[in-house]
Amino acid sequence: MGRKSSQRKNVVMLDNDDTDSVSSSSTSRSEMIVSGAEDVQVDKETLLDQCVDALYEKRGSTREKALASIIETFNSDIQHEFVEKKFATLLQQCLNSIKRGSSKEITLASHVLGLLALTAGPGDKAHEMLEESVSPITEALKSRSDASKISSLLECLAIITFVGGEEPEETEKSMQLMWQVIHPKIGPNVATAKPSSPMITAMVSAWSFLLTTVGGLALNPKSWQGSISYFSTLLDKDDRAVRIAAGEALALIFEVGSLEKFSVEDKGSSDSSTDEANKSKDILHIQGLRAKVLNQVRSLSVEAGGKGSAKKDLNSQRNTFRDILEFLEEGYTPESSMKIGGDSLTTTTWCQLIQLNFLKHFLGGGFVKHMQENEFLHTVFGFTPKKKMLSGIEHRISGTEKRMYKSPNSVANKARTQFRNKQRMLSQDKNVGYYTAGNDI
Repeated sequence: MGRKSSQRKNVVMLDNDDTDSVSSSSTSRSEMIVSGAEDVQVDKETLLDQCVDALYEKRGSTREKALASIIETFNSDIQHEFVEKKFATLLQQCLNSIKRGSSKEITLASHVLGLLALTAGPGDKAHEMLEESVSPITEALKSRSDASKISSLLECLAIITFVGGEEPEETEKSMQLMWQVIHPKIGPNVATAKPSSPMITAMVSAWSFLLTTVGGLALNPKSWQGSISYFSTLLDKDDRAVRIAAGEALALIFEVGSLEKFSVEDKGSSDSSTDEANKSKDILHIQGLRAKVLNQVRSLSVEAGGKGSAKKDLNSQRNTFRDILEFLEEGYTPESSMKIGGDSLTTTTWCQLIQLNFLKHFLGGGFVKHMQENEFLHTVFGFTPKKKMLSGIEHRISGTEKRMYKSPNSVANKARTQFRNKQRMLSQDKNVGYYTAGNDI
């Protein structure tokens, strides 16, 4: 059974302690949000409109509270109609927050962008979001002073690429941006701060999440040479979360195949005899890496734990690495099953498990709601809630949402078809390049 990712508690609704105003003209909107969330029962669309208005305020704490309230509202209901009306405005204001906001504001705005992408689903909106977000996110990632901010930006980039990326090149570009957080491209004699363990964990998890959508065959071999060796070094780190993330990344690399792209250098063109010699060396190199990883995984699967080690974390590590060991030795992928409402969601590959854990971690308290009602996630996991549940939802969705999701010619339906085709092509690629973990190369 794959490990369950920890859930992150989402920020709460607006409170009423921000009584100072920047100017008398801006006070009314702020006060409406701050006090209205507690004292007046307003419908969620009105609250969201007020929150978007508050994103224009000069006071940073007001913008932070508005973003926090948007997160809670997007978690409690799937806001399709609001996204139809206010997508561009919310996108631009969140990007403004990422450009100019405090670390806390950037963290909140990053989460809103991820929720906005998941709610919009694949299509023109999500692709536009990806195109407009890459540059400001890249700039924000250069300041690595706050691990929480960097982790949120990496998660945001992963989610909007997962939803909005239409070509493998777009996905790989995001993966390279993530990689540079840990391996920055710098000039000579330039010192950089050593990345913290939470930053490394966040980067590896986000990178792995995107690898599930492209597979090994679509990647540029020059970009990822030595990545298996890097993840192998992470298995020796003291931080348990780093080790688990690296272990899952390695399992995923072995599952998607094309191992030479992750381990050996591109030799370029050569004559046939040199070609054969290089190929033999590459095979020996990959076999050596695999043997090293196998020994590391075997040790971690039975680690006794040091003084003061949290038993829950230790058990999670053991379970994860037992799954990886069984996969590398026997070729068996981990199966997991979880209940959502009255339905079971099952995963049978490392790709699916990594996607599920990442989205569960990102959505936190909104995970169940989104899995029950978000059709994009239904497509991702091949998950169909019970008809009774769907009929209960039917009367609550608006006419606009019905047109968006039920018409065969709708943008959303075309986007879902496009995503299914992408997944189908990925599956075919895996069948061509799949490496059976239990066999020799």
